Amino acid sequence: MKFNVKKSISVVWLAFVFLQGCAVNPVSGEREFVLVSEEQEIAMGAQGAESVNQSVGLVEDERLQGYVQKLGMNLAVDSERPDLPWSFGVIDDPTPNAFAFPGGYIFITRGLMGLMGNEAELVSVLGHEIGHVTARHSVAMMTRSQVAQIGLGVGSILSPELAEFSEAAAGGLSLLFLSYGRDAERQADDLGFRYALDHGYDVREMVNVFASLQHAGQLAGGSPLPSWLSSHPDPAERIERIETRLSRLDRSLGGTRIGRNDYLARIDGTVFGVNPRQGYFEENRFNHPDLAFRLTFPKGWQMQNLAQVVLAGSPEKDAVVQLTLTAGTVSEAAGQFFQQEGLTSSDVGRQQINGLDAIRGRFQAQTSNRQLGGHAAFIAHGEHVYRLLAFTPTDQLSRHDSAFRKTTGSFARLTERKALDRQPDRIAIVRAPRTMTLTSFNAQYPSVIDIERLALINQLSGPEVTIPAGTRVKRVVREP
Repeated sequence: MKFNVKKSISVVWLAFVFLQGCAVNPVSGEREFVLVSEEQEIAMGAQGAESVNQSVGLVEDERLQGYVQKLGMNLAVDSERPDLPWSFGVIDDPTPNAFAFPGGYIFITRGLMGLMGNEAELVSVLGHEIGHVTARHSVAMMTRSQVAQIGLGVGSILSPELAEFSEAAAGGLSLLFLSYGRDAERQADDLGFRYALDHGYDVREMVNVFASLQHAGQLAGGSPLPSWLSSHPDPAERIERIETRLSRLDRSLGGTRIGRNDYLARIDGTVFGVNPRQGYFEENRFNHPDLAFRLTFPKGWQMQNLAQVVLAGSPEKDAVVQLTLTAGTVSEAAGQFFQQEGLTSSDVGRQQINGLDAIRGRFQAQTSNRQLGGHAAFIAHGEHVYRLLAFTPTDQLSRHDSAFRKTTGSFARLTERKALDRQPDRIAIVRAPRTMTLTSFNAQYPSVIDIERLALINQLSGPEVTIPAGTRVKRVVREP
């Protein structure tokens, strides 16, 4: 056998990395391989949290934020890692979600807050996210990714044939990590269950969270991926695991806290769904009431309004239009863009776009594997300068050129009073005046959402379910 020096060096290197990176997991008590110290973990988490605060933003409700922070801290200080700089916030996002950054920075969306029905459910979600942090799941995922990169890098040096299949190899590693991620989710479920139970909450309510998420997905028309292709276990599987754990409890849940009325009082008046003040679509037109502008995209394109960018893509997925804010004056922003290295420009000139000062032009740019071409416009409006880019591979430019010109020329002031005054929908809590079905309740206290979604947010199986007199019920109303 011929001795391979390079392979031996790589094995010694990986062994050294492993020995240097061993630490004790705070939850399991077992030694594990990590390449991230607690100080690095906290620093990365703080950076991620700041990014969320800047790009998405917190719900502007100090009472609600204080409520969630207090509940989260009650759990965190009794966890395996009480000394982390724990922070809990509700972010202004309509999608039902919650997530944790390393170091104890935890966020829950107002979309999930609106879907849940009581404090016990909220505590179970916060406990789940705390579990991800205490068990150092995100740190473990980062470490495994680094090791995968080390392994592929060393392997490429040693075995040229690995480079040819590096994408396939990376795909295999991704599936391995995906499975490990589901294991982490299961462990976080177990930890959230324990944290909530130890603090006197009715952990039976945890089932409602996953049932509501499953129902929400069905109403949205989504077809969930097979459970083995999801980073989270299937909701039905999670419900089954919780029910199994409940059946094995050696204590009574009588007298445990649910906190329905307190919870509903806290979310009364919160925004429900997309907040039109931050921009909304009317067919193929985008209106932004707070910034008072409108923009028309090509018909039939898919459009999306994100925190820092408005996007539209062609049906063939070969062309994109994107709108963002940019720094500086119109001249400074345009100069910085058109003078970039590797970019060529033409027909650049100052002009008025619907009465607004602008600089507009064409460009071509070489990416790592394609030549792109398109239009760029820099437009001053109010206190901001907007950058509007429309681009496609150069061999498709002639097909999209007319649409690009129309779109970049459609940016204008929003002047229609109805659009400027558009207000968000909000959750309103009402006591049922008598025993009645949800259908009867909706007839007396109508909502702006359909009856199926109304049943969903009230965690009722259908419109004809009977609601006892005096029950607090969510409705969704729109300000006039």
